[in-house]
Amino acid sequence: MIDFRYHLVSLIAVFLAVALGIVIGTTQLNGPLTDNLQGQVTALQEDKRSLEDQTQLLQTQLDDVGRFEEAVGPSLVDGTLAGRSVVLVVAGGEVEAEVVEGLTALLGSAGSTVTGTIRLTDAYADEATADTLETFLSGPGVPLSVSQPESDDPGAAVASVLAQVLMVPGVGAVDAGTAPSAADTATVLAGLEELEVLSRDTTSVSAADFAVVLTTGAVGGEDAEARTTALVQLATALDEEGSGAVVAGDLAANGDGGLVSALRGDSAATGVVSTVDNVTTAAGRISTVLALAAEGRGTSGEYGVGEDTQPVP
Repeated sequence: MIDFRYHLVSLIAVFLAVALGIVIGTTQLNGPLTDNLQGQVTALQEDKRSLEDQTQLLQTQLDDVGRFEEAVGPSLVDGTLAGRSVVLVVAGGEVEAEVVEGLTALLGSAGSTVTGTIRLTDAYADEATADTLETFLSGPGVPLSVSQPESDDPGAAVASVLAQVLMVPGVGAVDAGTAPSAADTATVLAGLEELEVLSRDTTSVSAADFAVVLTTGAVGGEDAEARTTALVQLATALDEEGSGAVVAGDLAANGDGGLVSALRGDSAATGVVSTVDNVTTAAGRISTVLALAAEGRGTSGEYGVGEDTQPVP
């Protein structure tokens, strides 16, 4: 009869055999496995260094191209907007000052005058301010020289009023070339500034022949779609009232929820308003200026690096 001690010894022998097998197996495999893993790590490190070197080289080349574009930009646009004027509308607080300043300088090289810069706030086309805005637009704060919009849509209404005081009527208008008075423009902008719908980046803003709407990224907020629609209405109104308008943004503005994308997706708007999707680069700012000149000749287009675009006008 087999007693308990025999079972205990048998079990101990089995566990010892298993442990010994694990130790021997690990010892035999440890060297090759370690060498293999070390080789993979070394290869990955080399790939990483190679990619870093390529990235640095590409960035250097990109910087060289940017410096070249910055250098030749003034020559490329020289005289293209001689004697004309441009007003800048910043639709979004994230547009970098470098973009605004660079575009302003390039417009000067083209022979044009920047008549001022306004910046739209998040309250622009906000449903929460719709009633207050309607009251202002129909009240004494709007000069009699400004035609009251027939639309019940607050976005379309404020776009119409802004366009009338910011733009010099273009060719084909009854009062073509006759700019709204500086007092009327200042009155409307002051009223909207009081409602915190916009602010003025420059000490004075006067009407201009052309408008550039600067944007970046996607339009945010719970009512993003309504705000985007209102900005499309504004760009269209500025174009119709004056000699032309260009909406210029970055690549993100040509993505989902972006103003550039919204305009390009609107067949009516894209037929009259030009768009640029790389204004954060020197090439994009050159395209913006040349697009304004093309607008003056009655030609609208989609420019930049996005799909189905032209690199420059």
